[in-house]
Amino acid sequence: MRIALDAMGGDLAPAAAVAGAIQFLRRRGSDSVTLVGDAKRIEDELARRKAAGSFCVHDAPEALGRDVKPSRAARPNRRSSIHACFDLVCRGEADAVVSAGNSGALMAAALHLLGRLEGVERPAIVTPLPTLRGGCALLLDSGANVTCRPAHLVQFAHLGAAWARRVMGLARPKVAVLANGEEPTKGTDLTRAASGLLRASSLEFVGYVEGKDLFTGEVDVIVTDGFTGNVVLKTTEGAAAALGAMLKREIEARSTARLGNLLMAPAFAGFKKIVDWAEYGGAPLVGVDGVCIVAHGRSTARAFKNALATASQACSTAFSDDLARAALAARELIGSTAARQAAKR
Repeated sequence: MRIALDAMGGDLAPAAAVAGAIQFLRRRGSDSVTLVGDAKRIEDELARRKAAGSFCVHDAPEALGRDVKPSRAARPNRRSSIHACFDLVCRGEADAVVSAGNSGALMAAALHLLGRLEGVERPAIVTPLPTLRGGCALLLDSGANVTCRPAHLVQFAHLGAAWARRVMGLARPKVAVLANGEEPTKGTDLTRAASGLLRASSLEFVGYVEGKDLFTGEVDVIVTDGFTGNVVLKTTEGAAAALGAMLKREIEARSTARLGNLLMAPAFAGFKKIVDWAEYGGAPLVGVDGVCIVAHGRSTARAFKNALATASQACSTAFSDDLARAALAARELIGSTAARQAAKR
């Protein structure tokens, strides 16, 4: 697979992106990575790591900052590393894009240059959450759409289920809507309307799920608006980091605990790997006509390596047709439901 990596995206650019690409190709030598960004800075990083000449470097010296407006991000600009990545895909020189840059700018550029899959109103960011059962649950949308209509949540459910079937290998993924209780009367106008539509769908819809159940593994796809999803995601990251720091502080404060820590070190290392967002690398932006992986803004080399692996896996599954069928199924459901409601008036 040929992946265009935005080397200027993220807080640690371009060093982390370059290091992550090197680590990725050590394990996936059959793939190729084009490093997109300030050519001099990238080549200096490659030389420092004794990897000069190992990568194709595409010069695009401008990086879209965190405060850039989506309207500006949508304007074509081949000097921008994000736009240059998508331009490589449009020209058939890359199969996927990975970026840790401004997620709003990334979505705007993806929509403008790749376009939507037929039937998709709003693309969504799909974030994997580790579960007690050892696998992952998919949370979407986790930041692409701050405000949503019920129809958008229905599409997110269909897109998430399609991803779970094709990429995770789940024959019949269980779908739920995130709410403040399990009873159908709970939630908001948005969640109640979306739930009503999903009950009439062909999906394995199980109703509401509360925040405390996100990690149990009882459901496979959890849908919500992008504002709520992003708050959940950032809260989860902060809680995991705080719990780890608290545990470390308590261990260091007691000599007996320090001894126990030596014995429990392998278990702690395993736990850290499970809850560390860098282990999952990046989140797919589903609904655009191509493969786009949104990496964390604080991505380290390991996070970039894993985001590139996610992109490679997504390309190899050829899932776009499944997503397009899912989007059309959602649109047909919404249309038929609206027709039935109009007939009753």
